[in-house]
Amino acid sequence: MDHHLLQVVALLTLIAFGGTSWSIEACSPIDLEALMSFKNGIQKDTSGRLAKWIGASCCKWEGIVCENATFRVIQINLPGLISTDTDLSQTQMIGRISPSITLLSSLEIIDLGGLVGLSGAIPDTIGLHLPKLQKLYLYGNNLTGPIPESIGKFPNLQELALQENKLWGSIPMSLGSLQGLKRLLLYSNKLSGIIPDSLGNLINLTELDAHDNALVGNIPNSVGEMKALTKLDLSNNFLSGKMPSSLTNLTAISVLYLNTNSLEGTIAFPSRSGEMSSLGFLRLHNNLLGGNIPSNIGYLVSLQRLSLSNNKLEGALPSSLGNLVSLTELYLSGNFLSDQIPKSLGQLSRLIMLNISRNLIEGPLPQEISSLQNLQTLDLSFNHLQLSAIPKWMANMSSLSNVYLAGCGIQGQIPDFFQTTNSPIQELDLSVNILSGSIPSWIGSLSQLYLLNLSGNSLYSDIPDSFRNLQDLGVLDLHSNRLTGSIAPVFEIEQGIFGGSLKFVDLSENSFSSGIEEIGGGQLSIQFLNLSHNHLEGRLHIPEVLANLTSLKILKLQENLFTGKIPNGFLKLLKLKELNVSNNHLEGEIPEGKPLVDFPESSYSGNKGLCGKPLGPCKL
Repeated sequence: MDHHLLQVVALLTLIAFGGTSWSIEACSPIDLEALMSFKNGIQKDTSGRLAKWIGASCCKWEGIVCENATFRVIQINLPGLISTDTDLSQTQMIGRISPSITLLSSLEIIDLGGLVGLSGAIPDTIGLHLPKLQKLYLYGNNLTGPIPESIGKFPNLQELALQENKLWGSIPMSLGSLQGLKRLLLYSNKLSGIIPDSLGNLINLTELDAHDNALVGNIPNSVGEMKALTKLDLSNNFLSGKMPSSLTNLTAISVLYLNTNSLEGTIAFPSRSGEMSSLGFLRLHNNLLGGNIPSNIGYLVSLQRLSLSNNKLEGALPSSLGNLVSLTELYLSGNFLSDQIPKSLGQLSRLIMLNISRNLIEGPLPQEISSLQNLQTLDLSFNHLQLSAIPKWMANMSSLSNVYLAGCGIQGQIPDFFQTTNSPIQELDLSVNILSGSIPSWIGSLSQLYLLNLSGNSLYSDIPDSFRNLQDLGVLDLHSNRLTGSIAPVFEIEQGIFGGSLKFVDLSENSFSSGIEEIGGGQLSIQFLNLSHNHLEGRLHIPEVLANLTSLKILKLQENLFTGKIPNGFLKLLKLKELNVSNNHLEGEIPEGKPLVDFPESSYSGNKGLCGKPLGPCKL
């Protein structure tokens, strides 16, 4: 049906709706017909807006805006999220986008974003008949199929938002013809193939986001031609090759995310001051980048967050890192970086997070780090620091609350200066060191402590009674030490206003012998409990009180001295995903039902008296 015939049809439609008289409330016959066809393509509209589309006065319909002089429709605003002065509601439309929408030739804005039931393909000819369109929002729907080539035919398009659908196929080369485009959002789809070189023609583009797709191949050098770009996110694809040196031409860019791809080779940073000078966020983690961190990284003077974790970077940290005076977060973990931490890091006065864990960094630590008075988190775990002792100057860092020094060769007793730090300690990880002596009772005075990991040391003592005061404790790991006595203090922690926060408890591979019967119903939040490889007897049976821990997902009790039957109450542990009671002295029938029947035989093996599913049947 050609446009002339459609005009005739539209005119007849207008007559059917109330005659040929024209009013200021009426709209073009062609537009009226197009909107009615769009309405007919929607089977359900939970917002009720389309139900009000009646009569010929479409310029008064909700979601429709007309141009005053011509009465042509210039906007369709039907987003799924509706905001009023008193309410915010999510609605949906079930149906498909009618190709007749292309008859609305004066359209400037189409907003059908967030209509989660809108399915089918984007009309093939959408770009051929809408010469005035400036904004096309089709995000957050259930659209499928490819992005049509005609989408590159919009002469005035400024924003194209197709994210969060199920679109597949490649990115059309025709997108490079959208000279006025400022925002291109394609993320969270199923797009594949390469990034076309033609995107480099989008010299006015400020934001390109195609993360969470299945794009492959290299990042084209032409991306560096988009001089207005302030945000580039190509993360979570399957891109490979080297990071193109042309990215340093993006002098306006403030956010660059290329993480979780297969980028390899060396990092190319600016060769002189001024290039990429606006870059504020640089994320290249989870790739295959190798070589050294270039010294010219210091030219990125606006950088606030730098993440190079989980690559293959090697060599020394460049002293030029100290020039990044705007830096608040620095992530370098999971590489092969070596040599010592440069003293210049002490110049990063705004730094809040410093993570250099899992590298080959050597000691000693420069005292200049103590100048970082805004630093809240310090993670130097699993390096070749061989600290012997924790530097005392660490106690003078006024904001430090999260300290991770696992696997750093620390010897002797736990230093008592942690109880007098200027900022209350919230997370303390001293695991896999050579610590000895007892667990100090002053730890119970760390009123804001959430995480305590002292595992993998040679500590010997009981758990101090003062642990009962740790109301905010959420993670406790003391496994693989020489601890003895009762585990009761852990499970007698005073409840805070909102109840207990304890989620993770690992006391395995010690010599605890009592206290399991003290686990009360107040600790309902525990999800992981490992008491294996101890000398627990539990008054000759597994205490029924464990069945009160209904949030448990993992329960490990193997290699103890438990006798008697598995409590029937374990059938209440409906969230349990892993259970191990092997190698005890249990007997009797395993309670029949879920979740116990779902676990493998290995969960119950080494108990000569146990029977029932998944073990063999009980003898009568």
